[in-house]
Amino acid sequence: YDSGRDGYIDLMELKLMMEKLGAPQTHLGLKNMIKEVDEDFDGKLSFREVRVAMGAKGAGELEEDSGLMTLAKLSEIDVSIEGVKGAKNFFEAKVQALSSASKFEAEIKAEQDERKREEEERRHRRAAFRELKSAFSQ
Repeated sequence: YDSGRDGYIDLMELKLMMEKLGAPQTHLGLKNMIKEVDEDFDGKLSFREVRVAMGAKGAGELEEDSGLMTLAKLSEIDVSIEGVKGAKNFFEAKVQALSSASKFEAEIKAEQDERKREEEERRHRRAAFRELKSAFSQ
């Protein structure tokens, strides 16, 4: 989810992550999620801060209705129930779902780029036609 590749999850990356996980949050809710575990007050989450949040969930320190609790529940798996293979399948399914979403987004982007290219070609053809038309009009 670190689309900026800077080693942090910022507000917009957290927003996208929560939406993809099927638990969208309000802007204020997202800010509160960051604020709850942002140890260095930089307004973004480091890997360490996310680990601390997941540890807080295990220790029962997160509020039940908080966004972080929702995130923790969406990303947890009980290995004692599912077993190691179940955990492996869970995480592989998550990766597959994310890559499928990325492929879908890439297809949409490609279609948009194609439409822009076609529109640009139309403009060039119209300009060339007008130029030829003006040559015959003189």
